Amino acid sequence: MLRVNRENLRNSHETPWLVLDLVMLGVLFINLALLIFDSLYATDFIYGQLDAHFPALIDTYDPVHNNFILVDLVFIGIFFTEFCFRWIVAVVRKEHLRWYFFPFLHWYDIVGLIPTGPTRLFRFLRILSILHRLHKYKIINLNETAIFRFFAFYADVFVEELSDRIVVKVLSDAQKDISAGSPLLDDINEQVLAPRRPVITQWLAGVINHLGQSLNSDEHGEVIREHVRKSVGKAVRENAQVSTLNYLPVIGKTIENTLEASVTDIVTKSLVNLLNDLDSDRIDHFISVGLHDYTPSADALDKEVLNVVNECIELVKAHVSQQRWKSELLKKESAIPTDNPEL
Repeated sequence: MLRVNRENLRNSHETPWLVLDLVMLGVLFINLALLIFDSLYATDFIYGQLDAHFPALIDTYDPVHNNFILVDLVFIGIFFTEFCFRWIVAVVRKEHLRWYFFPFLHWYDIVGLIPTGPTRLFRFLRILSILHRLHKYKIINLNETAIFRFFAFYADVFVEELSDRIVVKVLSDAQKDISAGSPLLDDINEQVLAPRRPVITQWLAGVINHLGQSLNSDEHGEVIREHVRKSVGKAVRENAQVSTLNYLPVIGKTIENTLEASVTDIVTKSLVNLLNDLDSDRIDHFISVGLHDYTPSADALDKEVLNVVNECIELVKAHVSQQRWKSELLKKESAIPTDNPEL
């Protein structure tokens, strides 16, 4: 049921426009009724029936039918006057960025002014325009109407079915290109990664330097230093030459502990200096020179990456192909009581 929100109508100061819309709506219905009747009157069947049962109506309406273009011009004059009035108000209110935007946005009103059969159908759009304007100011709520929900639901169904098929078609074509041996990895490397290598190397340098500073910090680097200490201690104890120090009385164990601590400190400092000294230029040089002869296409990485991409596309296709409108419809039907008289 369509209700008028009087409070929003007062707050919007659109009462004069509502009155004008109602007047124009009445004029529009009269005009459309005359158009439909005149079209039916022109058929032999309707004309014969009227001539047989209402001959007086034939005598009265014949002059109107023969000069219907003049009658329609009266309505066109009313619609054109109202259109120009709204255009002037829109310019005064600065509703659009340019003064000449109004006729482009309301093109259907201009087309509906043309007095021919097909273009007269655009006058129906004036009804939708009035309803949309009232809905925009929250004077009426079209969402509460059953007919709006009906058309909105099936419009969503149409758009979803159409868009799903388009997306699945595009993804399937992409899979065919990949399966045909499209040099995807080379294109990614040359067109995506290579232009951004300075930014990537700068970021890597920042991350590595931050790791070096954290390792050198007494608070954050203790875990790494402890791990290095244990690793070096294990390596020192397992070394055959160092293990012979245990045969020296008294000083053997002391020398081993001193050697273990010294090596631990040297390794830790070397790691910290290495991380701190790396900058974007050194990383870029390492990538350019150190990885110059490495070709991922020579191993199974190329194939695995393409398989990952293909499987991801399959998952996307399966997700897109799900008809969500069916689940929504079933949910709505399950929410409707069985004793509902509307069923």
